[in-house]
Amino acid sequence: MIDFYSETDFELQNSKEISQWISQVIQNEDYEEGEVSYVFCDDDYLLKLNKEFLNHDTLTDIISFDNSLGKQINGDIYISVERVKENSETFSTTFEKELHRVMIHGILHYCGYKDKTEEAVKTMRKKEEEALLLRTFL
Repeated sequence: MIDFYSETDFELQNSKEISQWISQVIQNEDYEEGEVSYVFCDDDYLLKLNKEFLNHDTLTDIISFDNSLGKQINGDIYISVERVKENSETFSTTFEKELHRVMIHGILHYCGYKDKTEEAVKTMRKKEEEALLLRTFL
């Protein structure tokens, strides 16, 4: 089950279709969907989590807490809507595309993809783009 929550006034559009898309990506990666919660928040909220749990004093667009059990995907994904908006402008893309990229980025981490090396980042970006192509709700 995929759930969406907001700590701000942000409201996710097409939540049913997005949930189905995320489920499809999980299945395509040969994983099983468990309990995944997305929490949309602002920079301050995410910075507090970053400091408290990761000892990082930096802004970020996403923090994911992986509680997966074997091949079953479980976890909480926190996304700063402010960072996504700014990044969409920086990368000259739409807010929706950047939001979806970040949302699936968290899921791909749960599927074992990393982004700490240049090669791993290339693979992660490729997987993100493949996933974005699966969206049928735009």
